[in-house]
Amino acid sequence: MIETFSASPERLLTGAGIGIALLLFLIIKAKFQPIIAILISAIVIGLGVGMPYDMIVSTVEHGVGNTLQTIALLIGLGSMFGAILQVSGGVETIAKTLLDKFGEDKAAWALGITGLVVGMPVFFESGLLILIPISFGLAKKTKKSILFYAIPLMAGLAVGHTFIPPTPGPVLVASMLNVELGYVIGIGIVVGAFVMVIAGIVFGKYIGNKIHVPVPKSYDVEDTHVNGKLPAFGTVVAIILLPLGLILLNTLSGAVPFLNPLQPLFSFLGTPFIALIISNLLAMFLLGKKHGYSKEELQKVMTESLSSAGNIILLIAGGGVLRWMLQNSGLGVVVGDFVAQGSFPLVVVAFLIAAAVRVCIGSATVSMTMAAGIIAAMPETAALSQLHLAAITMAIASGATILSHVNDAGFWLVKSLFDIDEKTTFKSWTVMETIIGVIGLIGAIIVSMFA
Repeated sequence: MIETFSASPERLLTGAGIGIALLLFLIIKAKFQPIIAILISAIVIGLGVGMPYDMIVSTVEHGVGNTLQTIALLIGLGSMFGAILQVSGGVETIAKTLLDKFGEDKAAWALGITGLVVGMPVFFESGLLILIPISFGLAKKTKKSILFYAIPLMAGLAVGHTFIPPTPGPVLVASMLNVELGYVIGIGIVVGAFVMVIAGIVFGKYIGNKIHVPVPKSYDVEDTHVNGKLPAFGTVVAIILLPLGLILLNTLSGAVPFLNPLQPLFSFLGTPFIALIISNLLAMFLLGKKHGYSKEELQKVMTESLSSAGNIILLIAGGGVLRWMLQNSGLGVVVGDFVAQGSFPLVVVAFLIAAAVRVCIGSATVSMTMAAGIIAAMPETAALSQLHLAAITMAIASGATILSHVNDAGFWLVKSLFDIDEKTTFKSWTVMETIIGVIGLIGAIIVSMFA
């Protein structure tokens, strides 16, 4: 258990500012390896705000352990799953079918809608690792920038996971504010769909045409399917949807009465890493062995896919360290309380608190929790209508999405998966997340005007 720590707001802001500035300098100008720069920055923040030495060490250890306790397995399993899809021709099958059915110009719409639906029951990281090979396959097929297809997919996943129950974030906020989930779901779907179009389809087309990012070398492998025969579209889709379906059943089994008796089983099978293990096994058999791969060849393909996983895991661990250093210093509470004192409409205050915490500590979930806690404690909140409270829930989700940067594990995951530098990640991922936040706030304000 991390001990509590307190310092003056001035010292917290100064220490955090120096640490973040140092991080940007080390990465962008000094060209340090990012994980070294992140750890140095986190330690400087701890020293700058006056944390005891032993607390700095325990925070680093906690940041690594807490961040990687589930995602490390997902990254490794997702990498192997994607490799089998790629070398068997499964990704090519999906890409070819999407292009044939929707046309090249509408494939981005298909990915955006897919991400929006998948993001509701599935964690962003899980959905991205499962579905990103499709974006890479389309980019390889059309010779376009991967951003043209990946941005719509990620926007859909981000919106679905942050705006629309049963994903945990909005459910948690709705519970803290005593909002009926029906209101949150209805507003989340309407506003979220519009946000996905702007941040995913429109921005994806713009940034995809502006910045050409080739398919990463780790995914740009030669398809070695036997005799050029591609696996059936239905088989590939079923294998991709299986882990998503299992995770969804886990969610539904706790809410649908007739599924309650099977809830323990679905809870086990719907755990993301269990679902991905099952999908890997099916992919090995249906896309590997059935298509002529020997056990040795499959082992080689899957082992080679893990070569880049170590770098991704380290970067995400570093982002977790930075986040917990900022959180345990108390900076998020200080900034949130300061913003709450402003004379803005409550829906805007909710957004600003979540955004301030998001920028400071990186975690969307923590940002939503802290913002909801502050808003729920305000006396005027009790008198608001359900519709108004649902709009505030949407504003908090929007603020918790905005300005993802170097203290967010998602930033490093995208950078590593796409094999791009920090500057390109800012121009693509960070801008996309910011568009989601701004458009989401606008939608929340409009809804609040009718409350």
